[in-house]
Amino acid sequence: MDKTIFITGIAGFIGFHLAQELLKRGYQVIGIDNLNTYYDVDLKYARLGLLGIAKQDSEFYNREVGSSKYEQLSFYQLKLEDRANLPGLFRKHEVGVVCNLAAQAGVRYSIENPEVYVDTNITGFLNLLQCMREYKVSKLVYASSSSVYGNTGKVPFTIDQNVDHPVSVYAATKKSNELLAHTYAHLFGIQTVGLRFFTVYGPWGRPDMAMYLFAEAISNDKPIKVFNQGNLSRDFTYIDDIIKGVIATIETDLPDHKNYGIYNIGKSKPVKLLDFIEALEKSFGKTAKKEMLPMQPGDVHQTWADVSALQRDFGYSPSTDIQTGIDRFVEWYKDYYRV
Repeated sequence: MDKTIFITGIAGFIGFHLAQELLKRGYQVIGIDNLNTYYDVDLKYARLGLLGIAKQDSEFYNREVGSSKYEQLSFYQLKLEDRANLPGLFRKHEVGVVCNLAAQAGVRYSIENPEVYVDTNITGFLNLLQCMREYKVSKLVYASSSSVYGNTGKVPFTIDQNVDHPVSVYAATKKSNELLAHTYAHLFGIQTVGLRFFTVYGPWGRPDMAMYLFAEAISNDKPIKVFNQGNLSRDFTYIDDIIKGVIATIETDLPDHKNYGIYNIGKSKPVKLLDFIEALEKSFGKTAKKEMLPMQPGDVHQTWADVSALQRDFGYSPSTDIQTGIDRFVEWYKDYYRV
């Protein structure tokens, strides 16, 4: 397959890790990110720094920046919804596969700021598909989300379940992505692979995620907010397992000459929230103060991925247990924040 991969959201948690691994494997990588301030932008600059992209260079909009570490990496600060400038990247670079990881994330934030989600997650996604259509890019791997399942009581979540009842704006935008991808696969023959991510965690993770918030509270002897009185469970999936799965879908075509596929990508082993907190306490060597709170709007009670389809078609096999993953995260967290 073509060795040039276009990654959107390269300064994000998953995008950064994916770029690192692809570059180590010798791929040419073109990356974009809008570097928004939804969370601490210095963390995004720090990730880019590890990729050899200097902060002072990346601050200019729509300017190509080279890497001091990887000669096969180019970065642009660019918005996905920028219809005027995004096509220029496809004209300049011969892209083999697009991996769309750019999105306005956050379930609760989407309830207060829905316009931002439509701009990035829907308009931006359509803009990307249009560029692929015009410049004959034949394959798209993109991030969907376990949030599309809503509050269904049926577990584990299977890819043939009905997902017509989202409970957040964020989830609705991700369902829209799946519909648009299906349409472009059908009309224009673009191979589209949607991955429904399940609670990804690990070093360099997003500060708005539960693990990060809990770690910050525990290390500062502040109470952690435990929603729904702790009666929640999540299919926590370690970043290394996620990256192996994403790369498998980049390197391998869908079976039976299909153009459209949707897959769950998770650990397929849900962890109760209180057990998750206990594992964090063990790693920090401290007992957390807990503030028990009711369920939050837009949240779901449990997530649990049936990953059998991804295992069958792409050989996906997650292997990192929750304590090992948390220990690695806490080690990074202490080092990064000098705790």
